[in-house]
Amino acid sequence: MTTYNKLVRDKIPHMISANGQVCETRILNPEEYKEALTAKLREETDEYFNASTDQEALDELADILEVIRALADVRGSSWPALEELRADKAQDRGAFEDRVFLMDVTKEAE
Repeated sequence: MTTYNKLVRDKIPHMISANGQVCETRILNPEEYKEALTAKLREETDEYFNASTDQEALDELADILEVIRALADVRGSSWPALEELRADKAQDRGAFEDRVFLMDVTKEAE
């Protein structure tokens, strides 16, 4: 028996059963769910950093996006509202398209 104790995608238990295995699950309460999503974001981010190919990295980014969508929901927002917030910040502060790398800032002489 392998113990996981982690949040999984909705269809994973069915996939396990279809593979002839038995799994035990439970439904998290709202606070547990928020904590589990936060842990899942860390897990998926670690997997992204450990990806060895572009395709693996893209797969992990897709997982990260799915977790972010769920986190937006539990924090009282939605994907469109989060996207609007992102676009507003990009409009005000820019995005990351120009590849600007800030090295240092010197205080102006008075």
